[in-house]
Formats: sequence, C-alpha cells, structure tokens
Amino acid sequence: MKDPRVPVTVLTGFLGSGKTTLLNRILSEEHGQRIAVIENEYGEVGIDDALVYDSEEEIFEMNNGCICCTVRGDLIRILTTLMRRRDKFDRILIETTGLADPAPVAQTFFVDPDVRAKLRLDAIITMVDARHVLDHLNEEKPDGVENEAVEQVAFADRLILNKTDLVTADGLAAVTERLRGINALAEILPADHAKVDLAAILDVGAFDLDRVLEADPAFLTELDHQHDLSVTSVGIELPGEVDGDRLDAWLSVLLREKGTDIFRSKGILNLAGSSRRYVFQGVHMLFDGSDGRPWEQDEERMNKLVFIGRHLDRGALEAGFAACLDGAAA
Repeated sequence: MKDPRVPVTVLTGFLGSGKTTLLNRILSEEHGQRIAVIENEYGEVGIDDALVYDSEEEIFEMNNGCICCTVRGDLIRILTTLMRRRDKFDRILIETTGLADPAPVAQTFFVDPDVRAKLRLDAIITMVDARHVLDHLNEEKPDGVENEAVEQVAFADRLILNKTDLVTADGLAAVTERLRGINALAEILPADHAKVDLAAILDVGAFDLDRVLEADPAFLTELDHQHDLSVTSVGIELPGEVDGDRLDAWLSVLLREKGTDIFRSKGILNLAGSSRRYVFQGVHMLFDGSDGRPWEQDEERMNKLVFIGRHLDRGALEAGFAACLDGAAA
C-alpha cells in the first residue's frame, strides 16, 4: 500500500555547492506537484529568500542558526504548522545551511512521534561542488569537531556531483573515487548548473532507517555535535547606491587575497543607475553577478551581503563595502 504520509526531501551540501540553483530548478519545472519549502540560512542577514524564484509554493525561512542544532525545535514547529495546511501542498523540501550535519535533521523524522506519524523522510540529497569539495573533505579539524562536508557525503542517499564543467576528467575521477571512499552506496549523479532528472531525486524512497542503524546503531540517540568555531558569518546591511566599478575592484582584491578562507559570499545590491537588484554570489575566489528582479516602487533599496568563512575580519569587510557606496571617499 502507498504510504499516506507526506514525503520530505532534505537538500544538503557544503557552502556554494549549488543547492539554491537546484531548488530553483525544482520550483520552475512543470512537474505538477505543489512543494512547501523550508530554508535554513546561516548568518545574520537573510539573502536566500531573494535568490529563490517567485513561485506559488509555500516558502518558510529559518535564520540565525544551523538547522541541525540551535533551530531544530523551530523545524519541528514549522513542520507541525505546515501539517495544519495539508491540503496546500503535496511534498516538503528542506534546504539546509551549507554547514549542517544532516544526521540530526534526519533524526527529527523518527524521534518526534507526531512528525513520524505524518511525515516520511524520502531521501537526503547532497550537492557536491566538484571544483572545491576535495579541499573541504580533506581538511583536518580539531579533535571533537565535525567535518560537515564529510558528514553530508556520508549521509547522502543521492550525491549530485555538480559543476562538472569546471574540472578535468582526471579531476572528476579523483573526486568520484573520494566520494566512493566515504559513501559506497549512494548513487552519484553528475551535473552542471544543477541540471538533474528530478525523477532521480524526488519521491524515490531512498532513505532506509534500518541501513542507517546498521552502520550507526546510536543514530537515534546521539544528539550532540560540535561545529568548527573558527567558521563564522558576517552580515552587512546598508542603504545607498553602489558604484559598480568600486564594487568590482573591492571584490576582486578581497577574494584574491582572502578567498581561501571565504567559503561563501552572496548579496543583493542596489547598483547606481539600475532599476533591478544586482545579485552576486561567490565560492572562494570565484564570483559572479547578474541582474535580478526589478525593485518594487515603494521598496526600500537596502544592500544586503553575507560572507561565511574562517577568521573573517568584520571591520574590514564593513569598511570595504561602505567605500563602494556613491558619495564615499575614494
């Protein structure tokens, strides 16, 4: 018999792996399904909601904390609230922050009786950045500190090997071998720009609790984990118009000199002379910008930026961006 519970897909992957790009593909394709989306951001300033296409789907944000620890209670509350509107959607998709360990998220669907009765965890889909993943997987962490990138790969039911267009065939083979060494069972789906067959990731019934318990008998009882405290987030919110030339010059120098430690950068900016939002996104030294949707007529044109990385200098970042605003001293 078909399971009457609502299927839930958890979309995870390290910072900049392409989760939001895949989410946009899911929301924009004509698959005929109504999807409720829960987004979890790591940082003081919310950006991701503005990066998701306008759609008729229900979208809930969870800010200021990692879904696998400090806001896990919020996840249960949102799921409970969603189920009161069961007639509005067919499935739920949870996009975690890039620093989340998916195991505690998965536990939610088994340790809370009400959640377990109404929802089923369909699959954990992990996005992998083929260009940068080895650096994160091979990083040595202090004793007792988790390597989230390893946890995300190890816990995946499907691995989407994204950005294959940015690596050589030999590089791709090395990444695939490393992934297989961590998780020999998950199907690996190569992709560029998150182009993947949705039938391979949605409603696949891939999560198997018995298999997880066989590999980790303490899965349902281990609740404590520790993040790398050297990784922090700096959020910036400032009004004003941004000089595009100054912005390009600042970001180029910043990412060239500090890009190794800046895992992720993203922003929604008010460029001088433009009626549209300017959206920029970066992963380490790579960054790209493009025009987003038009500003609303009565909307405050606030610049919002987020940097996530190691040993970030808040003062320098705030001063550097402030110098890009029109009217700032050159």
